[in-house]
Amino acid sequence: MSTLKEILTRRPVAATIRLTLPAGQAKMGQTIGQMLGQYKLNQMAFVKDFNARTQKYKPDTPMGVLVTAFKDSTYEFTVRSPSVTWYLKKAAGIESGSGRPGHVVASTITMKHVYEIAKVKQSDPYCQYMSLEAISRSVVGTAASMGIRVQKELD
Repeated sequence: MSTLKEILTRRPVAATIRLTLPAGQAKMGQTIGQMLGQYKLNQMAFVKDFNARTQKYKPDTPMGVLVTAFKDSTYEFTVRSPSVTWYLKKAAGIESGSGRPGHVVASTITMKHVYEIAKVKQSDPYCQYMSLEAISRSVVGTAASMGIRVQKELD
């Protein structure tokens, strides 16, 4: 339940924008310009803020960003960790998943990889209340849909 003060201080939201940008290397360009420009947001300030927040990640790591644009031309944004598929591809050492998942195995990873990916994803706002076991099961399901086999230990 919201308090009266929270209700009175809410700003009207113009849009919610989803972007995927490389960590620490966002640049003014067509993607950012088209998405943020139509809501009259300060694009240069966004690029500087995003790059400052994602300095700790390796360059070219694709980071999910959720930008909330308000009608008074201000914004707030949250940075999410990279997608599970990106982590799985890095752990398996492949460029893309299998063309025929379930029939052709693209690569193999261990449960240790799955556990490490689940620990990283647990820090995401959407997963913070999920158990590590539930996140791990989700990662195993994603791996299966990509044609990546999960084993207890590699042979």
